[in-house]
Amino acid sequence: MERILSTAYGLFSRRGIRDVGVNELIESSRVAKSTFYRHFPSKDDLVLAVLARRDQVWFGDVVAEAKRRSATPEEELLVIFEVVAEWLSGGGYKSNMLIRVLMEMGPEHPLGRASVEYLARIRGHVQALAEDAGLERWDMFARAWHLLLKGSIISAMEGDQEAAGLAKQMAISLVERHRRSVP
Repeated sequence: MERILSTAYGLFSRRGIRDVGVNELIESSRVAKSTFYRHFPSKDDLVLAVLARRDQVWFGDVVAEAKRRSATPEEELLVIFEVVAEWLSGGGYKSNMLIRVLMEMGPEHPLGRASVEYLARIRGHVQALAEDAGLERWDMFARAWHLLLKGSIISAMEGDQEAAGLAKQMAISLVERHRRSVP
């Protein structure tokens, strides 16, 4: 199963969902057709597993690294952009499966809906950090912060290698606007 997931992750990241067929996945994974279908009865089942893997990578790698480098929730909100900048410089934008699947399949398709749910999970994490940091209007903050993150990824896809750094500078201003005023 791991070989199939890794192969699919790589192929889907580079070429999208629709451009990769099941036969290619089976051949590239070097598994028997029966093995493939035993683990993944449909291509959509495989894509859902790949999206779940992407979620694990985000929270297990990006968020965990930002937490490790941060002393406070507010700092973590900004350090995430540094970690994302490193990820993007290594070509991470090519594997932003959540945005790619949502764009390719649309929000009404089950795979698009799954992407929306995973993206909402990221936004929920940001909202919790904003609350822990004592910021005001957590929901609005999280939406704006998430726009900066997604925008930096799309900009990286366009070739802007400084996108995440610029997004971090904008996030600093966003944090300042949402700080609670002390009487």
